[in-house]
Amino acid sequence: MLNALDRRAATQQRINFMAVVMVMIVLLSVCSSFASTQGLNQIATPDMPPEGDLSLSFQAQGQKLGNPYQVQAEMGLTKWFEIAIFKGFEPNELILGTEIGLLMKDPYLLSVGFLSWSPHSHVDPQPYIEAGYWGEHHKFTAGVAYADSHTEAILGYAYDFNDMWRVQVDFQSGSDNSSTIGFVWSINDDIQVNPAIYVTNESPHEVLGYVSFTYTFHLWSGRK
Repeated sequence: MLNALDRRAATQQRINFMAVVMVMIVLLSVCSSFASTQGLNQIATPDMPPEGDLSLSFQAQGQKLGNPYQVQAEMGLTKWFEIAIFKGFEPNELILGTEIGLLMKDPYLLSVGFLSWSPHSHVDPQPYIEAGYWGEHHKFTAGVAYADSHTEAILGYAYDFNDMWRVQVDFQSGSDNSSTIGFVWSINDDIQVNPAIYVTNESPHEVLGYVSFTYTFHLWSGRK
């Protein structure tokens, strides 16, 4: 029995070590390139991930939504600051985003940040500000983003049925964005699956698919 427990502990240590190595490889390869933070289907949200949590995601989506296949690493560095890195494969690109929590008096939230900064592709960062109400079941967010020399509206809503299931919708104005509906299945504290449907704002409207798979490592500060 003790041997089994020792093997399980050693396996968990190897998994955590591999997660740290993966993040270090990405950070060294991009030299300060990050990506949009996790949120609803297409928008960031004003809540912060727990400090010390590292989430690794694989995402597949319709090509009109962006890079068809990409991976993301998101890290809660402090209670009020997070960064994330997108690595796209078709085409090969790296993108940066970050978020800072200005007000975190649950259930009321206010945050600022920027998305979609790609120095390699000469794409400027897109700053945004969002306010939110993050209740136990109902979660609302609204804000504005600045992209392509104009201001875009951000709206989102999610409903948590329980710790396992969430349904969510969001909208961002602008011809390059969409209205979405999807759900999140939290298989356990560490694994999430998020499929969604996007309806593009640009006419003629197109219906596109999206799915992401996320595994979270709790590197320090324990579980939330």
